[in-house]
Amino acid sequence: MKAASSTASERRLARELGLQILLLLGTLVLAEVVLRIVDLRELRDGYSVGASTVYRYDAELGWRPIPNASSLFRGAQTVSIKTSSVGLRDIEHDRGPKQTVLFLGDSFTWGYDVETDQRFTERLREVFPRTRIVNAGVVGYGTDQEYLLLDQIWSTYEPDIVVLMFCVDNDRKDNATNASSPGYYKPYLEQTGDGGWRFAGRPVPKSRHVYFIENPIVRNSWVARAAVTAYIYLRYPQITVPDPTLHLIEMMRSRVEDQHRKFLIGLQRHDEALEAFLHERGIPHAVFDGAPSYDRDGNHWTPEGQKLVAERLQKLLVDAAGLTSAAASQ
Repeated sequence: MKAASSTASERRLARELGLQILLLLGTLVLAEVVLRIVDLRELRDGYSVGASTVYRYDAELGWRPIPNASSLFRGAQTVSIKTSSVGLRDIEHDRGPKQTVLFLGDSFTWGYDVETDQRFTERLREVFPRTRIVNAGVVGYGTDQEYLLLDQIWSTYEPDIVVLMFCVDNDRKDNATNASSPGYYKPYLEQTGDGGWRFAGRPVPKSRHVYFIENPIVRNSWVARAAVTAYIYLRYPQITVPDPTLHLIEMMRSRVEDQHRKFLIGLQRHDEALEAFLHERGIPHAVFDGAPSYDRDGNHWTPEGQKLVAERLQKLLVDAAGLTSAAASQ
């Protein structure tokens, strides 16, 4: 009798457990369907098709270009991307005794929405054929990441001239936080209690997008994406610090000039306060107001805009750095 009662209890417990499992699975399926229909921006892979094939997580920089990668990349336009053995969207440079100009910057320098041969760096190679022109632009980078990247690749290129291409639209904002839009974590410069400065936020936490790409469960389940996103936001909240942009520029200038090299700046558009600072410090610069740009997805330069930027940079390099163009040397 006791055995029969025990068996009945076990069956009832098994039925209740099975029911609970079915309810849980049903809830998860319903949540998955709802999340896919709602299509929350926070749960998408990212803002550009092709980003995961061109960039990867990096504990020092936040993200870093993948060497020897080839892909299509879609912003406002779809363009083809090919990276060098260093990971830059650039050609393979020889190591001959050439004067070298290295450009640092974000997506405007990288050439968002234009093909490689339409960028200002490629146009400058035609103007200065005896000069090694290096494009070290990386999509989304702030001045802090550009400073750290310069430090990492300095020995590879040993540039004679470094040109910082500053994006007035968002570089100040990017420099003052540990997470750039749309939610990728990055290192940042902060002032210490004793008045010094240090790079904080390293090792850089993995963003939700890294899990979306690397983990097969998270990649294929929007419920898992929601759980990961909630965890990441709670574990690593966004931090904002006082804008360190001017100090970053001074740091980069010192890094370059301590090597007895020249430091120049290109400004995406006019910025009265920043230009006053550059004049005060005697930092040569060019401004690219009027460069045609697309009217969406970051308003990046069109091929015609890249041409105007190249023309103004040509003048800056001749006047402030003493480069000689092919036409002038004939």
